[in-house]
Amino acid sequence: MAHGAACRPLSCAINGDVFVRPRGSDPLLRLVQTRRSLCPARKQVAVTRCSLSGTKELVLKSFHERRALKIISGLLNFDKDNVASVIIAAEKGGATLVDIACDPDIVKLAMNLTSLPVCVSSVEPPEFLAAVEAGAVMVEIGNYDSFYEMGKRFSSEQILSLTQQTRKILPSITLSVTVPHTLTIPDQVKLAELLEQEGVDIIQTEGGKYRNPSAPGVIGLIEKATPTLAAAYSISRAVKIPVMCSSGLSTVTAPMALAAGAAGVGIGSFVNKLNDVVAMIFEVKSLS
Repeated sequence: MAHGAACRPLSCAINGDVFVRPRGSDPLLRLVQTRRSLCPARKQVAVTRCSLSGTKELVLKSFHERRALKIISGLLNFDKDNVASVIIAAEKGGATLVDIACDPDIVKLAMNLTSLPVCVSSVEPPEFLAAVEAGAVMVEIGNYDSFYEMGKRFSSEQILSLTQQTRKILPSITLSVTVPHTLTIPDQVKLAELLEQEGVDIIQTEGGKYRNPSAPGVIGLIEKATPTLAAAYSISRAVKIPVMCSSGLSTVTAPMALAAGAAGVGIGSFVNKLNDVVAMIFEVKSLS
């Protein structure tokens, strides 16, 4: 695939079985592959460079080109069969990255199934460390839906604290943070601006208010996506970093997200709730 070919040493730097772990506080500095059959010693400089600056450039490339498509399996989805189907659909359907649960075993599964950059989501920053060492190249504070269902909400102060904790643990990782839709649009914009100042690489928006739209068909799909589209429009005009529009999107509303100012879209239930991998691939292709 084109994104893989652009930085070939990345597969040497993050895939495989055995890693050298020299001293250093940032796990990205430790992801140096030692399988000589894959990564000869004479290419060590290229591998190191790719595993550091090249990794972030690779992940952000599709955002800078305003064509990012992230397929989300779910923050609390540990069903390996379902996750595998979602990953395969993302790979074959033309997505640019996958977003999975923050679990080393799930990450290893993903690494064996795809060459796409792997993102992990959590609201517990210490959990990111093991996932990154397993091969994840992007972390996200987000995918709050499962917590909303339990009655939990996140304040701006909590999100900023989680962001600061994550940056302390992983100063070089590509970091995405979701702005809670439970905040007003002005407060979402203010939080996004503060997150940009904290060194966040990507802001993600979400919806949720219209989980059960009042109208069927296309009108219902647009109604369901309204909160995240409004946030993407407002935030993309307030920050310079890429904005990813996510939550409640479909083939109808994904193009609207890009038109609203988003650099990419995140798709979850529209794909991961399907029971057939062929159907999943079809839907991803319709979005890519």
